Amino acid sequence: MTTTPAPRIRALGHHQPERVLTNDDLAAMVDTSDEWIRRRTGITTRRIAAPDESVTDLAAAAAAKALAAAGLDPADIGLVTVATCSAVDRCPSIAAQVAGRLAIPSAVAFDLNNGCAGFCTALAVADHALRAGAARHALVIGAEKMSDVTDWTDRRTCVLLGDGAGAAVLSAGGAAAGGFGIGPVVWGSDPTRGDAVRLQGAWQPTFEQEGQTVFRWATTALPDLAREACARVGLTPADLAGVVTHQANLRIIEAALRPLGLPEHTVVARDVVDSGNTSAASVPIALAKLVERGALPTGGPVLLLGFGGGLSWAGQVVGAP
Repeated sequence: MTTTPAPRIRALGHHQPERVLTNDDLAAMVDTSDEWIRRRTGITTRRIAAPDESVTDLAAAAAAKALAAAGLDPADIGLVTVATCSAVDRCPSIAAQVAGRLAIPSAVAFDLNNGCAGFCTALAVADHALRAGAARHALVIGAEKMSDVTDWTDRRTCVLLGDGAGAAVLSAGGAAAGGFGIGPVVWGSDPTRGDAVRLQGAWQPTFEQEGQTVFRWATTALPDLAREACARVGLTPADLAGVVTHQANLRIIEAALRPLGLPEHTVVARDVVDSGNTSAASVPIALAKLVERGALPTGGPVLLLGFGGGLSWAGQVVGAP
């Protein structure tokens, strides 16, 4: 098997719906308040897709931006994968539909469902495929319409969720490809806690989670996973230029990262404040926004860390030395 130069994230793109749902809007729908939501989640707004706006629409919009930023032709893409847990369509896959929208002619296309860890999982799968020479360029997308699976009468969960998509173009060109190098993945699951975050039952299911279980697990397990991902590229958390975790809840993010003792210069993504929890889309949306604003040094290193349903996790350092 012929190997190719180490893949890199060549370009990023993101897309979010126009409609902004505020905490005050939610307070008019369910027994809650802006103060209650901010104190428990840190969230102030979230984006909600229109009824006729699909996961494919969101994914294709983000992917088109990433592909344009990469300066590649659609025919250059050899692999398309979409991480999602909220898509209604089972077949053809969202990835195949995106390939059709963008006129990508013959790429392998498939969806991947690993909940909120989905994008980092899909990034690793694409990285491995490019390293093995199965393609030279890949399109990796996280896209969710969580409003389709939201119980708008449950104040514990409806305040959390939002819609959107983020995308990355990977190229197997080594340093010549620019962008962020991709470090080894740290991934796994704890199926004994599989019910902690779930979408179960006949379509249309609703999002459910055991909030305290997730909080305790995330704040105890994530620091060690972060350290392991850093160690695999010869770094410590103190070396990181940025950290982009799954945007589950601001309290979880801050509590999970506190034990790492990150220096003040480390940029921590807090997109959850404005976007809510967008499941598999949260990591690429947050990363794309930081890069777009020039908030991260060129090349990183940046820790990506997704976690959620399963309980599953996946993470890697990008911009690795």
